[in-house]
Amino acid sequence: MLNMGSEVTVDAEPEPIALDPQKTAVIMIDMQRDFLEPGGFGETLGNDVSLLKKAVGPCKALLDLARRTGILVIHTREGHRPDLSDAPKAKVERGAPSMRIGSPGPMGRILVRGEPGHDLIPELYPLPGEPVIDKPGKGAFYATDLGSILQHRGIETLIVCGVTTEVCVHTTVREANDRGYKCIVPGDCCASYFPEFHEMGLRMIKAQGGIFGWVSDSQKLQRALG
Repeated sequence: MLNMGSEVTVDAEPEPIALDPQKTAVIMIDMQRDFLEPGGFGETLGNDVSLLKKAVGPCKALLDLARRTGILVIHTREGHRPDLSDAPKAKVERGAPSMRIGSPGPMGRILVRGEPGHDLIPELYPLPGEPVIDKPGKGAFYATDLGSILQHRGIETLIVCGVTTEVCVHTTVREANDRGYKCIVPGDCCASYFPEFHEMGLRMIKAQGGIFGWVSDSQKLQRALG
């Protein structure tokens, strides 16, 4: 475990960034069965869910690194109450999926809290004591207590990972940026059903001198923290 106040510098774009591991948190966004496995919400939208699997290995390596060095790890899950009272009609009725939110599927009701599909994948399962944030929207700050957790822990820098790059990861980074957090996005720890959206999402984060944050990768974080 690194000493309190021992800053390290991470190789990143548009420029290297210094962080204090004791004031840093890894936010693992929505690595859920409903998005990464066949039969879940991602597949009902017509997506090839196997495209997200490439982020699992780097995410596992980053989780192991964070746990070894004492960095706070927080997991999020997108989903809704069983009565769907927190699911906007516009969201439930959007598009033409094969099954809508709340419909019974192979892993239980689609995107509903407490169902097997809503749970996190086994490879990245939380350890006891790691906070899990249940969110009804795309961003991890909306209608959750994430902000309070980060404030109480004195967190200043977020390492944001997960799926999908251009939706829930991007929304969370934008929310965090507006709240004054420094955000590092390791590109190999994120993925999208649309590779071109993944690439453009990362470019948008680091554009204009890092308008939303910094882009790095799991190996560069390993070199800085390991």
